[in-house]
Amino acid sequence: MPTFRTGDVCLYYDQFGARADPAVVLIHGLTCQVIHWPRRLVDRLTAAGYRVVVFDNRDAGRSSHLDQHDLGSPETVMRNARSLTPPYGLEDLATDAVALMNHLGQSGAHLVGFSMGGMIAQRMALDFPDRVFSLTSIGSSTSDPDLPGGQRAAFEAFVSTPPEDRAGAVAHLTEGWRVLGGPHHDSARVGLGRFAAEAWDRGHTAGGTARQLLAILRAAPRGEALRAADLPALVIHGRVDPMVPLAAGERTAEVLPQGRLVVYDELGHDLPEPLLDDIGDTIVAHLDSIPLRR
Repeated sequence: MPTFRTGDVCLYYDQFGARADPAVVLIHGLTCQVIHWPRRLVDRLTAAGYRVVVFDNRDAGRSSHLDQHDLGSPETVMRNARSLTPPYGLEDLATDAVALMNHLGQSGAHLVGFSMGGMIAQRMALDFPDRVFSLTSIGSSTSDPDLPGGQRAAFEAFVSTPPEDRAGAVAHLTEGWRVLGGPHHDSARVGLGRFAAEAWDRGHTAGGTARQLLAILRAAPRGEALRAADLPALVIHGRVDPMVPLAAGERTAEVLPQGRLVVYDELGHDLPEPLLDDIGDTIVAHLDSIPLRR
């Protein structure tokens, strides 16, 4: 099992493609694990001549779970975020990703981040600009306080404590992804909801969700700072995203000097199979447009 230690955290990772190819680091979102990167998307990137690196963020999957920092349930964090002390922030998650690049001997990489992963990638572009060749932000936000929030039903379905029994937990997680996936594509059949059972078995915990959630809720706004991040940037967002409204993607593309927004009318907060070829081609075209980083 490929793991490495950075500070007090052990991170699980995997790689696909030839080591000599330019690296693309995929950074996932709240509760997500390496298995939530659909192989169809990974294969599209490797076929285009890129090496893909994936990893479990701390508090997810087979990476370290910081259970010594008990914040209570995700619902408790939602209610009391301002009064709780985060055990880590997006800055720490960004540092984890850079530590992985160091471990792999990678001077820099293209970043692709989904949801919270997009926030982490943005943080890396601000804190470690020399290590980031390009940025692709999917279904993410700059955390600016004037942006609209997600739908209450989406948070209640996804950011909530699952039942303790496996069958109940898997059904709970699957339904949460169904809500996030939106009306056009059934996440349980063609989206990230397909991986609910495997995710539960690999290491989904309510405590880990709570800690990652607090890192998001307490994150400093990045909109103004990102105006100085002059790097090739692609912003992908769904028009029917119930968790992170389209306005957040529009803001991200607006503040990034080289930001380009691509909106998918049938995309919710998910990575559904019917859209993956198009999304993959869009990302590859973005990466291929950066000749000095090939």
